[in-house]
Amino acid sequence: MNLRSRLSIIIAARVVLVTLLMGSAILIQISRPGSFPIDPFFALIGLTYALSVFYLATLRYAERHPWLVDLQFGADTLVVSAFIHVTGGITSNFSSLYLLPIIAASMIRFRRVAVQVGALSAALYLALVAAQYVDINIPIAKRFSPIVELPTVRVAQYTVAINLGGFLAVALLAGSLADGLRSAGARLEDASHAIRDLRAFNEYVINSLLSGLITTDSSRRILTFNRAAAAIVGVRAAHVIGRDVIDVMQLPESVRTRLAGLTEGRGLKVDCQHKTPTGRIIDVGLTASTLILPEGGSGYLVSFQDVTDVRRLERDARLRQRLAAVGEMAAGIAHEIRNPLASMSGSIQVLRQELPLSEDQAQLMDIVLRESERLNDTIRSFLAYARPQRSAPTMLDVQKVLQDTARLLRNSAEVHSHHIIDVETPSTPVWCEADENQVRQIVWNLATNGLRAMGAGGRLVLAAVAEVAAQGDEWVVLTVRDQGCGIPADDLETIFQPFHSTFGRGTGLGLATVHRLVTDNSGTILVSSEVGIGTIVSVRLPVHAGVSAAPVEAENQRVVV
Repeated sequence: MNLRSRLSIIIAARVVLVTLLMGSAILIQISRPGSFPIDPFFALIGLTYALSVFYLATLRYAERHPWLVDLQFGADTLVVSAFIHVTGGITSNFSSLYLLPIIAASMIRFRRVAVQVGALSAALYLALVAAQYVDINIPIAKRFSPIVELPTVRVAQYTVAINLGGFLAVALLAGSLADGLRSAGARLEDASHAIRDLRAFNEYVINSLLSGLITTDSSRRILTFNRAAAAIVGVRAAHVIGRDVIDVMQLPESVRTRLAGLTEGRGLKVDCQHKTPTGRIIDVGLTASTLILPEGGSGYLVSFQDVTDVRRLERDARLRQRLAAVGEMAAGIAHEIRNPLASMSGSIQVLRQELPLSEDQAQLMDIVLRESERLNDTIRSFLAYARPQRSAPTMLDVQKVLQDTARLLRNSAEVHSHHIIDVETPSTPVWCEADENQVRQIVWNLATNGLRAMGAGGRLVLAAVAEVAAQGDEWVVLTVRDQGCGIPADDLETIFQPFHSTFGRGTGLGLATVHRLVTDNSGTILVSSEVGIGTIVSVRLPVHAGVSAAPVEAENQRVVV
C-alpha cells in the first residue's frame, strides 16, 4: 500500500473518531448538563474537521513533501493537548488520545517520527499539568480551563510519570514494530520479485523449447500449453486449456487406458499422426509421464515433437538403401543381358533378310526385333539411372532449357491437338550452376510423365522462378504442372522407387532417375497431387553448386524428397 492510501485511511479514521467524540459529548451534555465546557470542545471538533479537509487537499503533495505528513501528526498532538486542557488537564479522561497520533506516526513514518511525536506529546502534557499547578496568567488559557479539584502534587507526579512513560514506551514499541514490519515487507517484496522473476524465467524457458510441452490434471484436462505446442498443433493455447489432451492431440483411444496405468518413474511413448486445422498431416512423436501438481495430487506431463522431417529422412534413407542395392546389381546384370541381347538382335536381323519368310514369320521376326529394342532401351535407362554420371556444372539460364524442352515436346509424337504446353518464366534470366544435360533430363522426364497422365488432353506448364531463402541462400524452383489423372495418396510414397510405373509403356525409371539427379545436385522434390485434378512437381535446386537444400514447408504438399 502506498503513502497516499495509508494517509487516506488515517484521515478517515481521524474524522470517524472526532465524530464519535462529538456524538458522545452531545449525549453527555443531554444526560448531565454542564459536565464540561461545550463551546471549546465543539470548536476543537470543528477545527479537526477543517484540518482533515486541508489534509485531503494536500494529499497529492505528501510523497514529494514529507514534512506535510509530519505536520499532520504535530497538529494532531496539539489538538489532543487542547482537548485535554478543556476537559480538565490532569483530571481529563482523554489523556490516552495522545497514543493515537503516536501510533499513526509509527504506521506512516515509522520509528523516528513516532519517537518525535511521543516526545512532543510528553512535553505538551507536562506543560499542561505544570500550568495547572503554577499560576501563569494566560487569559485565553484560563478562560477555557474548567474549574476542577486538582489532586495532590505527589499524585500528579505519579500520573504524569505514568503517562509520559506510556507515551515514550508506545512510541518506541510501535516504532520498532513498524520498522520490523517495514523490513519484513521489504523482504517479502524482494521475495515476491524473485518469485515473479523465477516464474517469468521458467515461462520463458518453457516457451523457448522447440518441443511441445503440455501439463494436465488427473482427468487429462490441459493446464498449460507452451508456445511450441501451439505452433506444432496449429491452435491457440487459450482454445485448448481445460480440454482433454487425448482429443486435442488426436491420440488413439487406447492411450487413455495406458495413461491411467502409468506409475511414477515410467513413461509412455506414442507415435501418431495429427491433422492440423489447415488440413496438413504431420507425424508426432509423443512422450507422457506422471506429474506431481503444486496443489497436491498428480497429473500428466506430455512432451511431443513434429517428426515429419525425421520420418521423411528415414523413408529417404530406406529408399537410398534400396536404390544402392539395385545400383550395385545393375552394373553386372545389365552388361550380362545387353551383350547377348545385341547378338540375338543382330542375328535375327540377318536371318530376316536372308531367309524366305512367310508373312506371319516376318511379323514374328518384327515383334522379336521390336521387343529386343524395347528391352535394350530399358537396360539403357537402367544403366543411366544406376551408374554415377560425370557432372560438369556451368552457369546456365534455366529459361532456355524450359523453352527447348517445350519445343521438343510440341513436336513429339506424344503431343496431340488437345494438349497445350506453356512455359512460365520471369522476364529476366534464371541462372543456376548445374550440369545442363542433367537439368534437361530432369525437366524432360517430369514433362513426359505429365503428358502421359493427360491422355484425355489438358494443359502442361513448365515454370521456373528464382527465390532467396531467409538465410540468404539463393535457389531455383522448377515446376511442372499437369491436368492429368493425378496420383493416389497411397502411391505418393513409392513413386520414386525403381520400376514403379503407372503407365503401360513406362519402364518405372524416369522418376527414380530424376530423384537421383536432384539429390546429387543437393536439391529437393515436392509432389502435390489430387486424383482427377492433376499433379504439381517442384524441383528446388541451389543456384550455386555445393549448397544443400533444406526441406521446404508447403501447405498442400504430400511428399518431400
